[in-house]
Amino acid sequence: MEFSHDRSDETLVINASGRVDGSNASDFLDTLQGLFEPGDQQIILDLGGLEYISSAGLRVLLMAAQNLDKDNKSFSICSLTDSVSDVFRISGFDQIIKVFPTVDAAKQG
Repeated sequence: MEFSHDRSDETLVINASGRVDGSNASDFLDTLQGLFEPGDQQIILDLGGLEYISSAGLRVLLMAAQNLDKDNKSFSICSLTDSVSDVFRISGFDQIIKVFPTVDAAKQG
């Protein structure tokens, strides 16, 4: 799992690539939470480089979304690959977390 991020104004865009499963889900959560800053009002997770996500990874996304929602911050996901998009659709996560086709679309939200 690899990360990069870009922050401009009150928007944080996190790019994640690789795989998220039970072996690294805890590190995934720690990394995400470590990137959040108080001034961030919109957090966008770009999963275009994500090859695989397990139920443990979905749980991390749900926890992050719930924590950010408590702080009145916007959280969305974008650029899903076909296989990850299928996981989101089948699990119903596309109904729980806002999903957009691109970073720009997510910024317009």
